Amino acid sequence: MKINIVGRNVEVTEELRNLFDKKLAKFDKFFRDDAVAHITLSKKRNLEMFELTISSGGTLYRSEEGNTTFNNALDNAIAAIERQIRKNKTRLEKRLREGAFIKDVATSAATYVAPEPVIEEDPEYQIRIKTFSMKPMSPDEAILQMNLLGHEFFVFENDVTGMVNVVYKRKDNNYGMIVPEKK
Repeated sequence: MKINIVGRNVEVTEELRNLFDKKLAKFDKFFRDDAVAHITLSKKRNLEMFELTISSGGTLYRSEEGNTTFNNALDNAIAAIERQIRKNKTRLEKRLREGAFIKDVATSAATYVAPEPVIEEDPEYQIRIKTFSMKPMSPDEAILQMNLLGHEFFVFENDVTGMVNVVYKRKDNNYGMIVPEKK
């Protein structure tokens, strides 16, 4: 697995790089060789924030954790991704490496969204722009991706209609889908 590390106002030491390599090596049995882990380190108030996104086979796994040290935040992020894998094991088996689930451990996937700079239009608010590639998928697959990312909604291209749709989680724990009307 290739690991990309970005430090935002944080120095990424060789010791941290070695720690991340060692701890993330446990995921090698789940992912193909083309898997990429994106790590972003930052500080917010008194917390050290650790964001981990693993991209493999068009599926993204994402966790963002804050703790007193990056080491503790890393452990929490790894546990969160392992939970995503276990929760979605049957859906993900066909996307991950063969034989990865022999010991009843799974991995979850999500699509990596590259962080974009914050654009200040007005001093009263900020607009954050995210770009991502869309591949055609079914609403069920979009819901899976949304849950893996931990988001409340997910924008996708419907594989049947070819139109851009949005799935979202409702307050009653069901799902909704927004479909544009053709004129």
